[in-house]
Amino acid sequence: MAASTPVPLMIVGAGPTGLSAALFLARRGVPVRIIDAAMQPTTTSKALLVNPRSLEMLKESSVAARIIAEGWAVKGMAMHRGNREVASVDLQHQMPQLPIGLAQARTEALLNDALEAFGIHVERGLSLQALQQDAEQVTLTLQQADGSTQMVQAPLVFGADGARSVVRHALGVDFAGSALPEPWLLWDVRLDTSLDPLRAHIGLQPDGFLFLMHLQAGIWRVIGNGADPLAQLPCGSVPGEVMWQSQFHIAHRVAGKASVGRVALGGDAAHIHSPLGARGMNLGIEDAYVFADCAFDALNGSLERMQEYAELRQPVHREVVRNIAALTRLMRGRPAPLCWLRNTLMPELVKVAPLRHRLLQTMAGLDHPLRTRL
Repeated sequence: MAASTPVPLMIVGAGPTGLSAALFLARRGVPVRIIDAAMQPTTTSKALLVNPRSLEMLKESSVAARIIAEGWAVKGMAMHRGNREVASVDLQHQMPQLPIGLAQARTEALLNDALEAFGIHVERGLSLQALQQDAEQVTLTLQQADGSTQMVQAPLVFGADGARSVVRHALGVDFAGSALPEPWLLWDVRLDTSLDPLRAHIGLQPDGFLFLMHLQAGIWRVIGNGADPLAQLPCGSVPGEVMWQSQFHIAHRVAGKASVGRVALGGDAAHIHSPLGARGMNLGIEDAYVFADCAFDALNGSLERMQEYAELRQPVHREVVRNIAALTRLMRGRPAPLCWLRNTLMPELVKVAPLRHRLLQTMAGLDHPLRTRL
């Protein structure tokens, strides 16, 4: 009698976390389905940096090399007050691998290309409506773009479907935390500027915080929470054509559980925080790496590894979100006494070697060990 075809593991969400999980599993020979409600891949980008930890995890595939080839090495950071640079950090001799600047949309495209080389294609326009599980399997109700539904089974499920995760909601897992009240404004804009394009730039503004990073061909990403960030650009920078603009609110939240039975959560479905520290996408890729290791063992008879995934990741999620939240509260420039403290202390603190090392370890994703087993 011929052996039955294995039932694929189901990944919900085809952002960088879901794509990475599918790739890590495919490299282990695990059958995978990956679905996403969106009809097309994203064309706008939240994340801009691929950190050294992510490059390390993606090294065995072609993806790390392609990210390095297509992106650009971020060689430093500079801090500005008005038109004066008040502090800087050279990354070239402080990290094992420089972070790479590359728009998230391109990182996702490179992950998708690598996944398709294994014959796995994202099933788009297919959304999760409901999920139930028992001791043997998970049953998912999926809806096509035309409204028709189907029920499918999977041995394991990975929820990588974002901050409003349907998977997390179906599990009844809470998403506790806090949010900042003000909107943060974002532009991808052409700049006439003398700022060094190989460094990320931070502006300490009287009414808030400013971040600038070069994207490509004279286009810069600008993020700020002040009243008029584009009017407060450092070093006489003059904005031109706006290629894209948006706004968002910042929250810091961690899912109450990272796994329930045969279902696990990763990426924004498990944790969200401010973009300071460039950890969102990168922490999700790390979730995917650890999940792939645990899921491989679970599919081979060690189901307890799904709970181990939660025990491995939950402390990391809490620590990273706690640290990023503290950094954000300090850097956002509100209220006025904290703004004064930030302006006075931060330029000096980054000159202190132990504190600078801790900041860079956070940015590199190396502030905790990469563990796939307890």
